[in-house]
Amino acid sequence: METYLKRKKWVAIGFLLIHSVAILIFTRGFLLTRTELPFHSTCSDVSRSPCLASSLPNHDSNSVHGSKQNQPKCWTKPVVDRVVIIVLDALRIDFVAPSAFFPEAKPWMDKLTILQMLAFANESSAKIFKAFADPPTTSLQRLKGLTTGGLPTFIDVGNSFGAPVIVEDNFINQLVLNGKRLVMMGDDTWTQLFPNQFQKSYPFPSFNVKDLDTVDNGCIEHLFPTLYEDDWDVLIAHFLGVDHAGHIYGVDSVPMIKKLEQYNSVLEKVIDILESQARPGGLHESTMLIVMGDHGQTLNGDHGGGTAEEVETAMFAMSTKKHTTPVPPEFDTASCRQNSDGKQICISSIEQLDFAATLSALLGISYPFGSIGHVNPELYALGSNKWNLDDFELGNFGAKSAVKEWMENYVNVLCVNAWQVKRYIDVYSNSSVVGFSSDDMSRISDLYSAAEQSWSKSVKHILMDSNGDENSTKISALKDQIAAYLSFFSSVVELARSKWTEFNLNLMITGFAILVISLILQSLAIFHGDKTYAVDSWLSTGAAFTLFIVLIRASSFLSNSYILEEGKVANFLLATTGLIRLRYSVMRKTMRKEGVIFLAMVSVLRVSIDIGLTKQAATSQFMSSSPSWMLGITPDHPALTYATELAPILSVFILICVLYLAVARTPNEGLWKYVTVGSMISYFLIALLWASESDIFGLDGLLDVTGGRNRIPQTVYVIALVQLFVLASARMFCAGNDKNWAIRTVALVSACSSPVILLSGKQGSMLALAYLLAGYCIMRLEGVERRSKSDGQKNFSKLNPLSVVQWTLLSICMFFASGHWCAFDGLRYGAAFVGFDEFVLIRQAILLTIETFGFSIILSVFGLPLLIPIRSQTPQAHGEKRHLLFQMYMLYGVISATTVAATILCVTIHRRHLMVWGLFAPKFVFDVVGLILTDLLICLASAYYL
Repeated sequence: METYLKRKKWVAIGFLLIHSVAILIFTRGFLLTRTELPFHSTCSDVSRSPCLASSLPNHDSNSVHGSKQNQPKCWTKPVVDRVVIIVLDALRIDFVAPSAFFPEAKPWMDKLTILQMLAFANESSAKIFKAFADPPTTSLQRLKGLTTGGLPTFIDVGNSFGAPVIVEDNFINQLVLNGKRLVMMGDDTWTQLFPNQFQKSYPFPSFNVKDLDTVDNGCIEHLFPTLYEDDWDVLIAHFLGVDHAGHIYGVDSVPMIKKLEQYNSVLEKVIDILESQARPGGLHESTMLIVMGDHGQTLNGDHGGGTAEEVETAMFAMSTKKHTTPVPPEFDTASCRQNSDGKQICISSIEQLDFAATLSALLGISYPFGSIGHVNPELYALGSNKWNLDDFELGNFGAKSAVKEWMENYVNVLCVNAWQVKRYIDVYSNSSVVGFSSDDMSRISDLYSAAEQSWSKSVKHILMDSNGDENSTKISALKDQIAAYLSFFSSVVELARSKWTEFNLNLMITGFAILVISLILQSLAIFHGDKTYAVDSWLSTGAAFTLFIVLIRASSFLSNSYILEEGKVANFLLATTGLIRLRYSVMRKTMRKEGVIFLAMVSVLRVSIDIGLTKQAATSQFMSSSPSWMLGITPDHPALTYATELAPILSVFILICVLYLAVARTPNEGLWKYVTVGSMISYFLIALLWASESDIFGLDGLLDVTGGRNRIPQTVYVIALVQLFVLASARMFCAGNDKNWAIRTVALVSACSSPVILLSGKQGSMLALAYLLAGYCIMRLEGVERRSKSDGQKNFSKLNPLSVVQWTLLSICMFFASGHWCAFDGLRYGAAFVGFDEFVLIRQAILLTIETFGFSIILSVFGLPLLIPIRSQTPQAHGEKRHLLFQMYMLYGVISATTVAATILCVTIHRRHLMVWGLFAPKFVFDVVGLILTDLLICLASAYYL
């Protein structure tokens, strides 16, 4: 038996390797990034275009920076001399746009008053835009999309905590190639993406979400002095306070409002400096200020997905030139409302995809090679109030109206822009492994050819031979040409968004096939061996019902609606199994109380899942503050305050009592038993930490006495590490002692539970208590059938699949009940900094993993042996228990792998679905990470228990 079980330990490692290979192969086929071409635009490239800019002289991309009057020309003539870009991370549109644009005024609205005042002033040269980002809405992908002019790729989400250098052609690279000088301050993601491009940089660590001020204060310290200096052309300041305030406190919070008010003061001072230097010949005579968000955020401060609140952000643009050129109504995207004073206020719209091309046109540099955006007409028009074109370009035939002059310049800019996009699409399709289909390329080519023919036959001659008259035919031709180019850009973006990712079906099918084969092998491993260890015939009905439950849940992943409601589906299936158990208990007239308590716990978890789902609903006001809606009392009611402060601490002390009773009732087994004392100490420290953070206990000074707010969490981590080390050492030296089965399980689970409870916040102790009670009921109810159907001596030889399925469903419910969901905006980044202020990638990743999968995987896998009866102590019984545990772990792994197989099949079928990157791909990532973690923990548990 010993040799047999030792051989079985290697089986778990084998399946871990097989699953890893299958997932790796499938991922290579599914989460492929867009092919990044190694080409870069140069000024001389434009000579191959049909546009007027091809006749411009001085196409030297290495030209040194010249004076403002002698700026080198590249693809188009520069419109502005300098640009100040202020990025306010996670800037919601309703932070900037007036409250009149929204159904209901909220406390966080109308705080950036300086932007609204300038945008809606008479004859203003400023404008507010609603900017649309492409999901996923993580900062790294947004910065990459903003600078390259391309669409983001999903796989870059994984790089958000360690941004790679951008090697693809980008706006920053083009600035450097064209002799522009760049200064950056704020979020250090910029220096990770562009390590050598900034002449001056003042980066600050960006991932400590508990720190609202360090990055912002650093920006403020360097921003104002830099605005008075003449050694830069583009200034980038990236503030993070609003993003961090959202993650920690939510949008509707006092810290958020204070941050917005601080930003308003900062922007007032920035604008005063720019306007004071905007006189003719002044430092900022021709400067554009852009205040923008990289993405939005939900009411709970989350982002990363594709909901409206996450992809909608704001942009404010202001030129220091006054009386800027108006845009013809055909190309004006403004949406207007009336404010409380009856004044009409308007905001326009812009795609972030167009940012790189527009800024390139404003500064007169070549567009990034891979940009598919187009020059935004309204933002481009803000750049100048006078279009003094060179004589050789259009001829100096007298003054033209401002609108006609704008169209003549803009249509030439679009000509260069369209040629650049068409060049990129052609090169991409020819260079990429898959490229675009011939039908798609034919449609794009037809649109471009039609626009180019119109340009060559009429519009080009209008621009070159214009004598200043405003013939309606000529104006109409210009408008038609602009519309033709915009139609071409729209088609290209639509094509890219629908078919950009290159799915390799061969790799995807291979990975899926390997995973299915592993499922078959793992299923065979469950029933392999002596017949006495196989599933008995009396359990065949239960096995069939178990299979039905697993397949029902797997099938639900084929629907995006059921994926959104995954927690409710798991809870419903768990309740169904509970009803089956209750019916059996009633029939046997035993443990009916446990059956009722189990169903009650399932109901409690359902309420917790509903509360967690309200956090996922980006636009939901439901449960925005607290669960007080269920009791019909206000969030600031004293009774609710005391309940929310006392309940977590009371739950901790209940857990201490339960752990003490569990240990006290078992025989003394040396280190296995006394390791649990460390867990009791950790529980007490957690309760002490929460009490010191509360206002009702009067322990405000306790944290100072104990060495700061990080000391207690660090102590809990150290105790847990010591416990795990002692348990591993004891297992090595007590390998032949199997009499301490139960206490070993309790010791390991309790050692792992303290960090999980701490990282989960004040809900952690209550969740642990509910998990403990529900798990106890499963264990007790599992014994009903075993005792009634077994013959006493053989009561360890029968695997009951339904109990393992219940345990699995309970762990899934715990994932959603703890407020998580399968999306990157469902991660609690703040948990990674519990006990630490500095960002260290590996350490913070481990803490975030423990918080995310603590209840659902870590405690679930290590606690699975509790389902095995512990009464008999005969040598034969111990051997049968160990083999039964191996069967249970294999079955647990089969259920987890079946879930991943269903997810893989789902994303394969829906790879062209509208929600593939916003829903299906995040679900895939969470499931495969969960499977690898489950397999790894099964290997560790096998080494520990077997």
